[in-house]
Amino acid sequence: MRRRQGSRLLCGAKTTAMTMAMMVLAAPIAAQAQAATQTAPAAGHLDVAFTYDAARAAQVPGATFWMQGAGAEIEGRFYRGWGAVAEVAGTHAGNINASGVGLDLVTAVFGPRYTWTAKSQKYAVFGQALAGEAFGFNSVFPGVTGATVSSYNLAVEAGGGLNIALSPRIALRAIEADWLRTQLPNATTNVQNNLRLGAGVVFRIR
Repeated sequence: MRRRQGSRLLCGAKTTAMTMAMMVLAAPIAAQAQAATQTAPAAGHLDVAFTYDAARAAQVPGATFWMQGAGAEIEGRFYRGWGAVAEVAGTHAGNINASGVGLDLVTAVFGPRYTWTAKSQKYAVFGQALAGEAFGFNSVFPGVTGATVSSYNLAVEAGGGLNIALSPRIALRAIEADWLRTQLPNATTNVQNNLRLGAGVVFRIR
């Protein structure tokens, strides 16, 4: 009887010791998992941004001028900084190089964006490569059959920028710099390489 009781006590002690050891070993793992859950950003979100834009545009090779305008974009981020963005921007010049001819330009582009976010969630740096269409109007576009006042063609945009978080829902677009290539008729190469700079505000919807 005493041997049976001792055996039961020994088994119980072993079970308790094993349970305690497992708890001790599992505690750091659980703590790390909890910390990662608390600090990791959401897997996906949706942002909307509004920017003021200034573009150094090329009418023809060697002849540049400045345009001003604004832009709006919507970005969905899905996986480890990767996402997609759709952007519409419009710029205007009233008198190109004192020629008496102006230009209004609207671009609509779409493509991938990668964003690196600091551990503090304060700073986010992004790079993007977008493509779509450029629509120019209220200007003069020379062609084979004569000049027209409007034209549309391919637009390609590549660049990046910096966002600075002001709150969990609002960020400052401190700077954005993009190379914008359009292919509107200009009686020479029919290609324009533009530098567009922007700044604005970003709102997190989800």
